[in-house]
Amino acid sequence: MAEVEFSGVQKVYAKGDRPAVTDFSLTVGDGEFLVLVGPSGCGKSTTLRMVAGLELPTGGAIRIGGQDVTYLPPKDRDIAMVFQNYALYPHMTVKENLSFALKLRKFPKAEIEARVTAAAESLGLADYLQRLPKALSGGQRQRVALGRAIVREPSVFLFDEPLSNLDAKMRVEMRAEIIRLHNRLGATMIYVTHDQTEAMTMGQRIVVMAEGRIQQVAPPLEIYNRPANPFVAGFIGTPPMNLFPPGTLDPEKTAGIRPEHLAVRGRGTGEREAGELDAVVDFLEPLGSETLVHILVGTMKFPAIARLPGFAGFKPGEAVCVRPDRTKTVFFN
Repeated sequence: MAEVEFSGVQKVYAKGDRPAVTDFSLTVGDGEFLVLVGPSGCGKSTTLRMVAGLELPTGGAIRIGGQDVTYLPPKDRDIAMVFQNYALYPHMTVKENLSFALKLRKFPKAEIEARVTAAAESLGLADYLQRLPKALSGGQRQRVALGRAIVREPSVFLFDEPLSNLDAKMRVEMRAEIIRLHNRLGATMIYVTHDQTEAMTMGQRIVVMAEGRIQQVAPPLEIYNRPANPFVAGFIGTPPMNLFPPGTLDPEKTAGIRPEHLAVRGRGTGEREAGELDAVVDFLEPLGSETLVHILVGTMKFPAIARLPGFAGFKPGEAVCVRPDRTKTVFFN
């Protein structure tokens, strides 16, 4: 496996365009699982494609295992890429799809057989080796795509939103599959997604991007608890962090509070206590184990969300008092 190093990488598609990626500098550790996450157009897939050699940078350098690969063709980079659309050969069986790249490289037949068998067994595909892709489910096709990458035993695995075409249940299963794969192989993996849940549950470190720039690089819990700026605070988390404007909790700073750190109580006829804010219930989202209470805070009716355990018996329009946990509050200049 190998370390991947980005040094001031930039990508501009046409003269006068805003750069798709700007000053991307980062080192991915040997054996690390790194996730790039951000909204559409933030530059995450472009960054991944530059590692793969499918896009060439207009500035900076990329090294894999210490070797400068910035302008090397994809075949010389010792990487394997898994796409969201599977990219399987429809006329080939599962076994033929798995072995195709090895045959092109003229590996010995015995080694091809051993690698394909090992990959098929590890991914639960041993009983499907003679099937065509059209006879497989979406999850099975994605397993074949994973297996095709595994048999190559590359230095770096690249994943470009590989689960976005699967239903919710299958995405959960495939997330677990990829995590197990990383644990088993100890491989360097760079994974692109727009899904915060995938980023939080899979990455050892997360790179949050916006408008072509890195906003924060940190382990998942650090990004969740200590976002670097309001963009990260509002993007990471489902529901996202509440952002209260200056003057609500601090006269000069924006306050960020996670929904689980807002306590809500019915006001009744009593007055609010010290540290509480007046609010009105907008609507509820009962989720069984918890309830998301959408509230309008203060005279400006600023929208916020509180996450309460179990069923919260509030009603739309009800006057309530909200108490932020100030020990869990993040302030942004």
